[in-house]
Amino acid sequence: MRLTIEHSTLYSYEQQVKHSTQYLRLTPQESEHQRIISWQLALPEKAVQTIDAFGNILHVLTLDRPHQSISIKATGVVEIAEDEVMDDGTREALSPLVWLRHTPLTQPDSSILAFAREYWQGGSPLDSLTVMMGEVLERMPYTPGGTNVKDTAAQVFDAGVGVCQDHAHVFVACCRSLGLPARYVSGYLYTPDSAHVATHAWVETLIEGRWHSFDITNNTRNTCHHLKLAVGFDYLDACPVRGVRLGGGDEGMETIAAVQRMQSAQ
Repeated sequence: MRLTIEHSTLYSYEQQVKHSTQYLRLTPQESEHQRIISWQLALPEKAVQTIDAFGNILHVLTLDRPHQSISIKATGVVEIAEDEVMDDGTREALSPLVWLRHTPLTQPDSSILAFAREYWQGGSPLDSLTVMMGEVLERMPYTPGGTNVKDTAAQVFDAGVGVCQDHAHVFVACCRSLGLPARYVSGYLYTPDSAHVATHAWVETLIEGRWHSFDITNNTRNTCHHLKLAVGFDYLDACPVRGVRLGGGDEGMETIAAVQRMQSAQ
């Protein structure tokens, strides 16, 4: 399946910004699951490309001149394997043991610990995590606007609402509390419903030496319609755009992402 992606982010500021740095994880990598046909970033200045500690492609965009807006656009064409790939062949940058580390956003509290232990069956790890995935969604129905990016796994689990990043944080917290390496994944999701949010987050968990995907928001392990951008301990490590600035006052951000299936590949 061949997909076209258009992802635009526009920052606007109340006052002039003296200096800003944006960290962009907006470029996917080749793997057994995804083949990059073309990919471009349109930026106000040339960015420095590197590989971050998690093995993601990272662009660092620095603006040293005064500005009141920043426009960032990613466009590309990617071919996705329609057969599910358990191990996508991506080179591992870190030891799996690193992914057991909790962060402030994924630190489990007593409620999450009890929830994870209730559904965990060591003899059937994949089956029990699949059941747990559905129970997380049942306990936290998809609720746009009910949380924000600063909310922790414990807070959203207690509130009983969330979006994809919240579902991923809770599931990561559950997995790590059970001694299973787990990582937060950011990317895009294709769906025929144009009203569906195209940017997405899910989880990869290491079970018996292989990484398995869990899309909690859609209650599925099938990621045939998913395009991976980056992985990290949590949202802050893997989000497509994240930055710091000096000055500017209040900030406005508008982001639009569209993922469409090409009718035919030439």
